[in-house]
Amino acid sequence: MLFRNRFLLLLALAALLAFVSLSLQFFHLTPVSTAKNGVSSKSRKRIMPDPVTEPPVMDPIYEALLYCNIPSVAERSMEGHAPHHFKLISVHVFIRHGDRYPLYVIPKTKRPEIDCTLVANRKPYHPKLEAFVSHMSKGSGASFESPLHSLPLYPNHPLCEMGELTQTGVVQHLQNGQLLRDIYLKKHKLLPNDWSTDQLYLETTGKSRTLQSGLALLYGFLPDFDWKKIHFRHQPSALFCSGNCYCPVRNQYLEKEQRRQYLLRLKNSQLERTYEDMARIVDVPTKQLRAANPIDSMLCHFCHNVSFPCTRNGCIDMEHFKVIKTHQIEDERERREKKLYLGYALLGAHPILNQTISRMQRTAEGRKEEVFALYSAHDVTLSPVLSALGLMEARFPRFAARLIFELWQDREKPSEHSVRILYNGVDVTFHTSFCQDHHKHSSKPMCPLENLVRFVKRDMFVALGSSSSTNYYDACHREGF
Repeated sequence: MLFRNRFLLLLALAALLAFVSLSLQFFHLTPVSTAKNGVSSKSRKRIMPDPVTEPPVMDPIYEALLYCNIPSVAERSMEGHAPHHFKLISVHVFIRHGDRYPLYVIPKTKRPEIDCTLVANRKPYHPKLEAFVSHMSKGSGASFESPLHSLPLYPNHPLCEMGELTQTGVVQHLQNGQLLRDIYLKKHKLLPNDWSTDQLYLETTGKSRTLQSGLALLYGFLPDFDWKKIHFRHQPSALFCSGNCYCPVRNQYLEKEQRRQYLLRLKNSQLERTYEDMARIVDVPTKQLRAANPIDSMLCHFCHNVSFPCTRNGCIDMEHFKVIKTHQIEDERERREKKLYLGYALLGAHPILNQTISRMQRTAEGRKEEVFALYSAHDVTLSPVLSALGLMEARFPRFAARLIFELWQDREKPSEHSVRILYNGVDVTFHTSFCQDHHKHSSKPMCPLENLVRFVKRDMFVALGSSSSTNYYDACHREGF
């Protein structure tokens, strides 16, 4: 009996030590080995959502689960972390809308039956869900730019409409808002309790899913959701390029990238056989099935645990899903290697990054307006920004993904300002192309604002490989590309 008690005691101590060691490594309090080039051997992991159970090799099911981003336990995040002598003075948040109903249907199959009403006793749930519905149902007293005022404020259809936000999508952003509120408002006091309209900058595309996602995040974030203080601007372009959307060279990069995607599909015989088999099942030509983008609908089935559709010819199944999802992941990997998308991303992301640094510079000069900016956007918004920043290892934006720029002031040297960049709660500042080497000769856990400004004003154009282009207009219209 004594021996068994000692054994159990030793086992408990070993488990405790293992837990403490893992916790210290997660918060970067214990050193990790570095490669010869000085980059941490775990540096690639830091940019990922990094669940403990991440498989050692690429797994399409695991990747799809990350993409679904089903709300569960409270998320660990690194937002708002800085030495005590730094003061947070502005935050810029880019989000992808939350979980939505598909944009496409698989031909000749029944649509997945997803309920887009918001029900308090149905999972996933958030403590603010009922209050959110009550607040939204009273109607908006907000000032929305046209055509936003004609959009519904929350999803409310027993059978979802195409592209409609689901309850999962609302909860994802209520959760995002609550997390950011705990960090930025309760801890750092970014906004006062009597905050005013001019302290927020809110912008969204003209889709109900982006407006509703933005409202859900704000409802979770703000100390007092006052409709009279909410002013959403409408952005017609998914690139958020405002009046700088015409860019012929960017479109040429996109055409070359789409050609690369097409050639990669041609080389994948397993993918072609999979499409042929699925087309046989639904009894349509293979080209018609492929054009219907079946992965979009299949992801909805997968994320909501709804069986894939069947016909009298058979059933679409998990093996079909795995093949298409695997090809998507391979496409993302080749995209990084070929770098055609990078040219598109640099020109596509420049307008919104330029707007962001301009707002940061005004704050650094002492302006108190627009200290919290929210862009409610799409995967095709966040993906170019991630690539332009040099975050090549970042996963494709999941539902309710968030990319955050924090601006900090050094209390000991008030004229010095620094930025931190976080992707889904993970600090990726030193993975960016403009700050990947800064930490080697500085002890500060962030990057000088000047680095980001220089990158957007000059180095983005240098990265395009044209010495003659020194501004956005010239880069977009240069000859001989």
